[in-house]
Amino acid sequence: MSFTAFNFWLIFPFIFVFYWLIPAKWNTWRKVLLLVVSYLLYMNWKPVYALVLLGVTFVTYVGGYILDNERIKSRNKVGRKIVVWLFVLLGFTPLLVFKYYNFLNDNISEGLASIGLRFSLPGLNWAIPVGISFFTFQAVGYMLDVYHGRTKAEKNLLDYLLFVSFFPQVMSGPISTADELLPQIRTPRSFDYKQGKLGLQYLLWGMFIKLVIADRLGLYVDTVYANFVHYSGSTCFLASIFYTLQIYCDFAGYSFMAIGIAKTLGFNLINNFRRPYLAISITDFWRRWHISLTRWLTWQVYIPLGGSRCSKARTYLNIFITFLVSGIWHGANWTFIVWGCIHGVLQIVEKALGWQKYEGKSRLFKAIRIGVSFLLVSFAWVFFRMTSVRDACILIRGIFTNFGRPNIGIFNGSTLLIVLIGLTILVFKDVRDEFYYHKWGFFDNKIVKWFISVCLFCMVLLFGALDGGQFIYVNF
Repeated sequence: MSFTAFNFWLIFPFIFVFYWLIPAKWNTWRKVLLLVVSYLLYMNWKPVYALVLLGVTFVTYVGGYILDNERIKSRNKVGRKIVVWLFVLLGFTPLLVFKYYNFLNDNISEGLASIGLRFSLPGLNWAIPVGISFFTFQAVGYMLDVYHGRTKAEKNLLDYLLFVSFFPQVMSGPISTADELLPQIRTPRSFDYKQGKLGLQYLLWGMFIKLVIADRLGLYVDTVYANFVHYSGSTCFLASIFYTLQIYCDFAGYSFMAIGIAKTLGFNLINNFRRPYLAISITDFWRRWHISLTRWLTWQVYIPLGGSRCSKARTYLNIFITFLVSGIWHGANWTFIVWGCIHGVLQIVEKALGWQKYEGKSRLFKAIRIGVSFLLVSFAWVFFRMTSVRDACILIRGIFTNFGRPNIGIFNGSTLLIVLIGLTILVFKDVRDEFYYHKWGFFDNKIVKWFISVCLFCMVLLFGALDGGQFIYVNF
């Protein structure tokens, strides 16, 4: 069930109250409550797919248990690698079938047809289970951490079931590690007012940037991208910039809401975003954007490939492969693969030229670096958003060859005003947090904080739409 759904906000107060009414000494019953709630909320979308979540959980639980067994550890490395690869394949099987089967089948059929062979397997018309990429990566990541000795296998099945299915993060992350979340699941806790208040602040900010900014920007983006050949290049360029902002507000909005909901229940999740559009390079961007995925790819793909502990050529290849995997993870379409490759190539270029670091030059130089990085990221997002590489190339070509005048009329007057106010607040907050956090103490005043919170809450109620658009990253 989506965090923006009205029904969720009818249910969540009861979850909160019942959870904290259970005494801390009965922590097992608290965990049972959260597990039942997590599965019921997941089943609200399509009940049968809870079996997929359960299957991935059991496979990786058994895999971690076996890999942590002393007999397996004492075997030769080849034997242990065979065991881990077997369980990794089993863990990834639902993801491969649901998300990539049709893509592979279609491309193989087209490839055979190009040489005169007609053969194809029957396609699957099943919907993709919500959050399958996220909970699969979290579960398989746990098993690989056990294999590499970064964590011990979890013996308590109840704790592990909750670790994989914890409802604030199961649909769109963040992707937690065992060392982060499992100790919190095991530890009884009392309600912490400060943490609860901080959780509500995260929750409010996430709702604001999702419902007030992202969903309204989406109106413009969807209109232009659906008929991009009929709009001027400047309109397409503006829509591309709006999509860059939309996907940030949408995905970061979900992450902040997930963090906030978890905090009200006493849990701390990793912050997935750290003002990514103020990055000075593409390398810096990936230290700030979808941080939990970047960490997963670094630990489970980049480092096992050799990381940077090898020749320059091999290091560049490792970077490219890592971002190729990132593109494939996001979706079964060539557009995502191209998007991942673009980021990989840009990082290789930066590393080769030494541009991934900021050498402390003037503020103007830093501002230029931020602007260039933002435009490069926006360019890559075009491929991410379009349905085909061909359409993405046509749109980009139109931006440079048919610039014309931007069409702002797609927004009505009130919507444009709301978007401008929302974006002004977003930019102000991110700039303040990035550069002036310890200088503008006025905003740390309790009265000012309450006033800002009330204003944001009113804007969400007046201009946000509960039961509105689904989160973009739920589709991945």
